[in-house]
Amino acid sequence: MKHVPDGRRPGDLHVRPAEVELAGGTSNHGLVVRVGDTVRRPQSPASPAIHALLRHLERVGFDGAPRLLGTDDEGREVLSFVPGAAATFPYPPWALTDAALGSVADLLRRYHETVRSFDPARFRWGSCVPAAFRTGLVSHNDPNLDNVVFQDGDAVALIDFDLASPGSAVWDVALAARLWVPLRDPRDVDAQLAERMHDRLRLFVEAYGLPEPERRRVASAVMQTHGWCYDIVHAGASRGQPGYVGYWTAWARARDLRGRQWLAANLQRLDASLAR
Repeated sequence: MKHVPDGRRPGDLHVRPAEVELAGGTSNHGLVVRVGDTVRRPQSPASPAIHALLRHLERVGFDGAPRLLGTDDEGREVLSFVPGAAATFPYPPWALTDAALGSVADLLRRYHETVRSFDPARFRWGSCVPAAFRTGLVSHNDPNLDNVVFQDGDAVALIDFDLASPGSAVWDVALAARLWVPLRDPRDVDAQLAERMHDRLRLFVEAYGLPEPERRRVASAVMQTHGWCYDIVHAGASRGQPGYVGYWTAWARARDLRGRQWLAANLQRLDASLAR
C-alpha cells in the first residue's frame, strides 16, 4: 500500500498538521479525525479486506465511497474526505424526511449494483452476517445515519466500512430501514415518525426496488438485524473496547430490550405493509 505523508513541507517539519475530530461513530468514537482533505482512521484485522473493497469501488468508478490513499506515520489508514453533511444525534429534521429516506435507498442500491463484481472469498472480514442472509455480495452492514454523507439534500456516499462483509441486499436494506425509517419501539421514535413507520418502510423498499421474494424477507431480516447490531455492541463492551463501553449503558440495554420486544410483536404487521 502506498504510504501517504502527513502533509508537512520540508521546511515545516516541526509543525504537526491540525487534526479535527469527526463526530459520530461507536466503535472508533473519538479516534477518527480529519486532516486537510483526508480522514485518518485506526486499522483493524479486517483492514486488508476493507481496503481491497475500497480499491474495487474506485476501480469500477463508484463515486459513493471514500478513496483509499494509504497509511500515515502512525499506521492509520488515510481516506479521502467526502464533503457534505452526515446526520449525528440529535438528528436534524432534514435527515428524517421522506426525500432523505428515498435518497438513501437509491445510494444503497447503486452500491450493491457496483459491488456485485467483487469477490470477497479470499479475505478475512470483521463481521459475520447470519447464514440465511449471506449471498456473497459484500453488504455495508452499518448504514447508520452518521455513515451516509449528504450534499444538497441527496445521499452521495457511504462511509465507515468497518463492518462490511459477505451478506446480501435484503440484509442491508433491512439494516438501513431499521435505522432510517426508523423501526423501533415508538417510545424511542419521534411521534410523527412513529405514526408513519409502516408507510416509510414501504417507501424505502420501493425506492430501493427490492424484487419479490426478497421484499417479503425484509420484516424478518429487520428483527434479526436489531439483535445482530446490539450483540456486536455488547460483545465489544465485554472486551473493553472504549467506544462500545461508552455506548453500552443502562439506557442502551433498555432500548435494546424494548426494540426486540416491539419488533417481535409487530413482525406480521411489518410484513403485511410490504405485501403488494
